[in-house]
Amino acid sequence: MLTIILFLFNLRRAGERAGRAAERFENLERTHAIQRQMLDAASRRPRNRDDLLERLREGGF
Repeated sequence: MLTIILFLFNLRRAGERAGRAAERFENLERTHAIQRQMLDAASRRPRNRDDLLERLREGGF
């Protein structure tokens, strides 16, 4: 009887650990997506003031 109770408690803890791991994975994916967006935006930014002025004149923003 004690063995069964310990087994059930262990099963519960394993489920909690799996849930926390899944949550960490989702947070990691969300963080990577945001970082990719930031890198993409940084790659499209004007390199200097002249490029910025040219973009503004062309209506690129």
